[in-house]
Amino acid sequence: MSFVFLSIGIILSMSQNQIRNFCIIAHIDHGKSTLADRLLEITHTVEQRNMKDQLLDQMDLERERGITIKLQPVRMSYTYEGLRAMGVGESQSAKDLALRPTPYTLNLIDTPGHVDFSYEVSRSLACCEGAILVVDSTQGIEAQTLANVHLALEHNLVLIPVVNKIDLPNSDREKTAEELKTAFGFTEEDILYASGKTGEGVEDIIKRVIEKVPPPKGDEQKPFRGLIFDSLYDIHRGVIVYVRCFEGSLKNREKIFAIGSQTQFESLEVGYFHPKMEKSDGIKTGEVGYIVTGLRDVSKARVGDTITLFDRKTDVEQLPGYKHVKPMVYATIFPVSGDDYPILRDAMDKLKLSDAALEFEPINIPSIGFGFRTGFLGLLHMDIVQERLTREYNLDLILTAPSVAYHVVTTNGKDVYIHNPAEFPDPSIIKDIYEPWMSVNILVPQNFIGPIMEISTQRRAISKDIKYLGKDRVEMSFEMPLANIISDYYDKLKSVSSGYASLNYDLIEERIGDLVKVDILVAGEPVVALSAIMHRSTAAADGKSLVEKLKQLIPKHQFEVAIQAAIGGKIIARESISALRKDVTGYLYGGDVTRKMKLLNKQKRGKKRMKKIGKVDIPQEAFLAVLKK
Repeated sequence: MSFVFLSIGIILSMSQNQIRNFCIIAHIDHGKSTLADRLLEITHTVEQRNMKDQLLDQMDLERERGITIKLQPVRMSYTYEGLRAMGVGESQSAKDLALRPTPYTLNLIDTPGHVDFSYEVSRSLACCEGAILVVDSTQGIEAQTLANVHLALEHNLVLIPVVNKIDLPNSDREKTAEELKTAFGFTEEDILYASGKTGEGVEDIIKRVIEKVPPPKGDEQKPFRGLIFDSLYDIHRGVIVYVRCFEGSLKNREKIFAIGSQTQFESLEVGYFHPKMEKSDGIKTGEVGYIVTGLRDVSKARVGDTITLFDRKTDVEQLPGYKHVKPMVYATIFPVSGDDYPILRDAMDKLKLSDAALEFEPINIPSIGFGFRTGFLGLLHMDIVQERLTREYNLDLILTAPSVAYHVVTTNGKDVYIHNPAEFPDPSIIKDIYEPWMSVNILVPQNFIGPIMEISTQRRAISKDIKYLGKDRVEMSFEMPLANIISDYYDKLKSVSSGYASLNYDLIEERIGDLVKVDILVAGEPVVALSAIMHRSTAAADGKSLVEKLKQLIPKHQFEVAIQAAIGGKIIARESISALRKDVTGYLYGGDVTRKMKLLNKQKRGKKRMKKIGKVDIPQEAFLAVLKK
């Protein structure tokens, strides 16, 4: 009997040894999804008649924008005549290099390329042993390329560098290869050249993955332990989680437990991605698949959580890296028509089911109406949510300008987080205010160093380093407050660099800042909805800009209207809207001048009295024009 068990163990190990888990990482628009299409074609995972561009990008929004928003796994099969699959305890010596056809299972995860989804990318990397690093030969290394490589190295992944788009007329493969060598220390033998569009060199990438990426490790005899790296919501089947199995195995109809959220559920269905979901008997060590849970709340199965069998939950430790993703950017969403608020509320609830990173709570601003203060991972995430609400639920929306969360420590020892000026506490009880600071990396041609340095220092950036990548490209490193990045920094960066600069940023820490609440007073009355949190060094200039904008938006009244920006009781900027003057002497056709002066003085006294008791009507359009992004 012992011999039988030993044989089974060897068979399982051999099967596990023929699995390769890898992902594709790259900057936006460097050809990840197109390369994935060619991999699917070469491995015959998808029939030719069912192929279409960006097959793994399921959302219409992804296809239109040409970006990957949601990661997508797929299981491929490929027979390779090369290195024989190694068994348990065997060494890879010369005698083991016999050429023989060996079937391999290739699990590919196509990851997003934008900084907003870096946590999602890191969880995908945690499911893999290798990564294909794709660099566009017409653009070279970009900022997100560097960030993704650093993430991959943190997870000890084997990198396979690929210079892509070599079929284009303006391709510069030698220059791009040189950048890869300089930035990451690759040799010429490490670098592959391919075209995701034509398929040239793609099969060499598959062979390199099999040769270089190690098979997954793990013991099938241990209790099941898997990592959730993505989830989605199906109205009929509930939450479906995407899982990498690290130890043990899972079958259909077993009770499962999520360690991070302390949630119990059942594996109603288990299967693989081809690339559509296909049911199987179960998943085992080293494999990537999905589990239909039946849960109705996607937050109960968070990305990064560890799942195991319910009756073995005390025997299994959580996999490293789990954390609750905190929003980085906040904005308030209002329906253009107040009658659409119930529809917006229903739409936000439904969107939350398929986007666990989305956070929101109701808010009411009397001058505008009811809406939702919403937390996003970044500006792209905010744009995607707005676009989905507009398309999928036919809503006309207004989004306020994005802001960040400030950490306030009060004199009584209480810590609070504020997301808008209305929550700003009394200055007399504030001990310290902390703001989020980011590590910023910019890749740009060297002739734009001066302009980028100028716009960065204007936004309180601290220059840290400048590295040269190749002959004419540099990597500029800064530390900068997040609030200054999300305003207009990216647009300015693209403008001064003629579109060549690429940007990546990561949270460093919270730092004490000299932050103040700037109140806007109209005719002496504070307008809460227009208040803003600013740094003291820029408050005067920003306050002046705001009151000048309001002067253009608020209509004239029968009396002069003063618009002021103030910090506490100190006025830092002022503009005046002149009175709307009625010609009270127009009907006079002659006579003594005293008749005309009598009417003008009466009008003057009336305007003076009205200035004391009159109220300024600020139209909703003025609020929205100031607030919206």
